[in-house]
This record gives sequence, C-alpha cells and structure tokens, in this order.
Amino acid sequence: MFSKSKINEPGPQKGDAPKPVGHDKPLDAPKPAASSGGDFKPSAPKAKPPASVLSSDLHVTGNMKTTGDIQVEGTVEGDIRAHLLTIGETATIKGEVIADDVVINGRIVGRVRGLKVRLTSTARVEGDIIHKTIAIESGAHFEGSVQRQDDPLNPKGKAPDAAGHAEARSEPKSG
Repeated sequence: MFSKSKINEPGPQKGDAPKPVGHDKPLDAPKPAASSGGDFKPSAPKAKPPASVLSSDLHVTGNMKTTGDIQVEGTVEGDIRAHLLTIGETATIKGEVIADDVVINGRIVGRVRGLKVRLTSTARVEGDIIHKTIAIESGAHFEGSVQRQDDPLNPKGKAPDAAGHAEARSEPKSG
C-alpha cells in the first residue's frame, strides 16, 4: 500500500550537484551580493541611535549641534540644535534652542524655535517661541512672545510670503 521513498532521506539525491568540501554555512544564510567592479556593501536599514543624554551634574559652556536627539538634564550655556530636544525637569538652558521637536520640562532662558514645541506643566521659559505647532500644558510658566511660522527653523527673521520672498524693511536714517 505505502512504500518508503528516498525523497525524504538525507544525502545526495538524483540530479543534485555535489556540494563543495568545507561548506559549513547554513543553507538559509544570506548570500553575498554580486560585485560589479567596486566595493559594494549592501546596506541594511540603520537603527536610530539613542538620544545623547547630558546628566544633571554636567555643566556645558558652548554651542551644540547634532542631527540626532539630545536629552538635557544638566546646565547648558550656549545654543543647541538637534532633531528632538528634550529638556529635563532639572535642566537649565541659557541660549537659543532650535529643533524639529522640542519638549520642555525644565528651564530655558532664550529663544525657542521648533516645528513642534511642547511646554509641560513643569516648564519655565523666558524668551520668545517661534513654532509651527505648540502645546502648553496647564501649570507651565512662560514669559515672552509666541509666533507661528511655516518654517520656524529658518533663523533669517521674517517668514517668506506666498511668492517665497522674505520681507525686507529699511528704517529711514535720521540726521
């Protein structure tokens, strides 16, 4: 009725090419990409690095710039530019802050520029905020002006008009 078949048995089967000696890679291992005259290395999607954290006992004097994320728990005297900037409850920033996303839990003395700016209930901001969207939780302290711009990361003053030209003003000279 049923007969044993050699299909499921290990070893070379009819029509199989002989395997090279010393082949110790598993069958499901990825095969290297074919090179076309250069050192091509297939790129896997890179994992986003964790945020750089400035601890609460750290005092930084000077400007910082990164395309990554920064979490500040200490004191910074200088400007900060980042992708995501989180100001911790124990942090104090004295300078301009520019980031795509700014989350303020601590204190900033200076201008804030961000596409998304969020002041939590523990935030203390003394300075102007230029934003595309803003959220201010109940309990946050804020002294300064708030201005909405389509491109708040551009520090060149006035926002461009519909034609894309920035407004220019000149004051008359007295004398």
